[in-house]
Amino acid sequence: MDNGIVMTVANLIRDILMLVLGNEFIVSLIMKFIGIGALLGAISGAAIAFTYTERKVCAFVQVRLGPNRVGPMGLLQPIADMLKLMTKEDIIPNGVDRVVWALAPILLFVPSALAYAFFPFDDGAIFADVNVGIFLLIAISSQSVLTFLMGGYASNSKYGMIGAMRAVATSLAYEAPMVFSLLGIVMLTGSLRMSDIVTVQGDNVWFIVLQPIAFLIYITTCMAETNRTPFDFVECESEIVAGAFTEYSGMRWALFFLAEYANLLSISVLTTTFFLGGWTGPVLPGFVWFWIKTLLMLFVFLWFRWTFPRVRIDQMMSFCWKVLLPLALVNVLLTGVGIYIYRWM
Repeated sequence: MDNGIVMTVANLIRDILMLVLGNEFIVSLIMKFIGIGALLGAISGAAIAFTYTERKVCAFVQVRLGPNRVGPMGLLQPIADMLKLMTKEDIIPNGVDRVVWALAPILLFVPSALAYAFFPFDDGAIFADVNVGIFLLIAISSQSVLTFLMGGYASNSKYGMIGAMRAVATSLAYEAPMVFSLLGIVMLTGSLRMSDIVTVQGDNVWFIVLQPIAFLIYITTCMAETNRTPFDFVECESEIVAGAFTEYSGMRWALFFLAEYANLLSISVLTTTFFLGGWTGPVLPGFVWFWIKTLLMLFVFLWFRWTFPRVRIDQMMSFCWKVLLPLALVNVLLTGVGIYIYRWM
């Protein structure tokens, strides 16, 4: 296939830089920094836009007004919130492990941003199209568990530690059915490469049709992994304290907040890639199709949050081990049987 619009623009910028600088190494280095800057800018911009979008979706679902005073239709409310967080006092409680406590919010954002290197935004538009893309993606995203534990433990607060332990329990439990739900896709594709998964769907049919059970398992585990309601046990909004983030304020707390929205965008992108055909689609450019599907899934995840009530932690763990994991294993078995029958026919 021809390269998509993103790669066309990138090649045009590269040609201009080569014409001006004439050095392949310097041009490649500059292009890498341009790509990294574009990703970080997109993540930061998405966090600002999502704060407004989530409030508006919440208002729509619950028949409320939402932001409507700061700027036209409340559009400047996210900017006001950002300025408030940037100017808030940075309070460091007594008795904390200062090094670990300060590193936790920074390290939480790193895997959230690094995961974007494996996302195929358009045909050819992927930073690291490695042959073990799914494996690396899961390995990197699972590192966020450590940062929650670091933040809660280093805070020297029983509330922070309890919140961190709940985060670890949730993440470790729900990673198992998530991996098995993706195993069916790997079996159908015969590859762990992200671009191959999209290409196979473009040539045949989207995996949401072939793997509906895996789709439902995956979006459920994604909500648990990103601590979205009804699985919000890291920072329960009904509690007085803020779980693992209890002792953080100002920009340190904002980094946790930014990582949450980066993860929200990540799971929307991954759902699009794994089950909705990625950038593939008729008439419109692949980049446009990719973002249409991603924004649709983003709305679905926001809709879920403001519709379903929070469950108890014991109900959540029982649902994972007694329902989702056996269902994911059954889906793998059915996928294997289906592949065998298809090849036999």
